[in-house]
Amino acid sequence: MSQTCDILISGGGIAGLTAAAAFGHAGFDVICVDPAPPVTERDAEGSDLRTTAILQPGQALMARCGLWDRLAGEAAALQIMRIVDAGGEMPEPRVVREFNAADISEQPFGWNLPNWLLRRELVAHLAGLPNVDFRPGTGTTTLFTRTAEARVGLSDGARVTARLVLACDGRTSPMREAAGIPVHAMRYGQKALAFATTHPIPHENVSTEIHRSGGPFTLVPLPDYQGSPSSAVVWMERGPRAMELMQMEAEAFNAAMTERSCSLFGPLQLASRRTVWPIISQRAERMAGERVALMAEAAHVVPPIGAQGLNMSLGDLRALLELAEARPEGLGDAQMLEAYHKARHSEVMVRVTGIDLLNRASMAGAQPLRDVRAAGLSALYSLAPVRKTLMQMGLGVR
Repeated sequence: MSQTCDILISGGGIAGLTAAAAFGHAGFDVICVDPAPPVTERDAEGSDLRTTAILQPGQALMARCGLWDRLAGEAAALQIMRIVDAGGEMPEPRVVREFNAADISEQPFGWNLPNWLLRRELVAHLAGLPNVDFRPGTGTTTLFTRTAEARVGLSDGARVTARLVLACDGRTSPMREAAGIPVHAMRYGQKALAFATTHPIPHENVSTEIHRSGGPFTLVPLPDYQGSPSSAVVWMERGPRAMELMQMEAEAFNAAMTERSCSLFGPLQLASRRTVWPIISQRAERMAGERVALMAEAAHVVPPIGAQGLNMSLGDLRALLELAEARPEGLGDAQMLEAYHKARHSEVMVRVTGIDLLNRASMAGAQPLRDVRAAGLSALYSLAPVRKTLMQMGLGVR
C-alpha cells in the first residue's frame, strides 16, 4: 500500500504528537507513526511518570494550535524557581535563591503537567483533526530521499511518500541514522529516578532544585493528589546509588528522599511507582538532511535541569512551523532545511553545553568543589541584570 502526505512524523512521543497537532492545525496533511502505542493512564504499566514544565513560549505555541484549552485545567503553575545549595557537611540548605517570574513577566515561568496526561490529551486532540493520521503500533523502517521527496517504509508494509520527514523518534532515531547524520554524546554515569510524592507543606507554585552531590533533586509542583499537596520529583544520582534507591522498601525510600529534600516540605511520601532513566547529553551534527528535519531527542538530549528538554523541542517546532507557513510551496526543500539548521543549531549547542556544565557542577562530591558551586550561585543571584538575563534565557526568549 502506498500513500502520500505533506509531512511524515516518525515518533509519537510528546514532541511528535505536538508537531502533528501544530502542522495539522496549519493545514498540512500529516501522518504520524510510533511503534509503541501511547500509555495514557497514570498507574498503567509502562506509563511515563516524569512531568514536563511547559514554559511561556511553548504554552503560546500550544495555545496557537488549539491544544492549551485541553491542558490548562490540569496544569500546575510555576511562579518561582528556587535553587538550593545543600552541599555542606549536613544535608541542609546553606544557600537559597529564588527567581520569581513576576520580575520579568505577568505570567508564571511555565506550567507543569504529567507526561502520561500530555499524551492522553494530545491523542484525543489529534482524533479531531481530519488531516492528521496517527498510527500507534507502526514504526518507520526505511528511508529513501530524492531532491523532490522522501519515501519511507513502515513496519506494517506500507510505503509513504512525503515532502518532509520529521524525525521525532528519540535519541536512537532510526530516521536520523537512515539519513546518515552523526551525533556527539556525553555520558555521566548517572541515572534519574522519576516519581510523584505528597507532602504536608504546600509547594505554593514553587519549583525547588536542591544541589548536594550526584546531581540535582528537583520537586516540581503538581495539583493536589488525594487531598494532599503533591510534587513530581526527579532525583539524579550516580548509577549505583540510583539503583540502590530504586530497590529500597517504601519506608526507607521515604526517609531517604525526605533527607535529600532537606525536609523543606516536611516528610515526603511516595505517591506513585518509581521509574529510572539514563542521563546523557547528545546533539546531532546537523539539524537536517535531504528532505529530513531532526527535532526533539533525535536532535538533542540534555539532563533534566531547568525544564529545557521539551521546551528546546518546542523551539525546534516553532522554527519549522514558521518556515513552512512562510513558504508552504517549499516545504522540505533544501532552502527550508538549511534555514532551519541555521536557526536552531547554534542555540542547541549553547544550551547543551550550558546544561552539561550545570550538571557537572551539581554532581560535585568533593567539599571544595561544593563550596565553589555555592559561591557561584550567590554571585550570580546578587547581580540583578545577570539574574534577569538568566531567567529570560531559561525561558528561551533571548
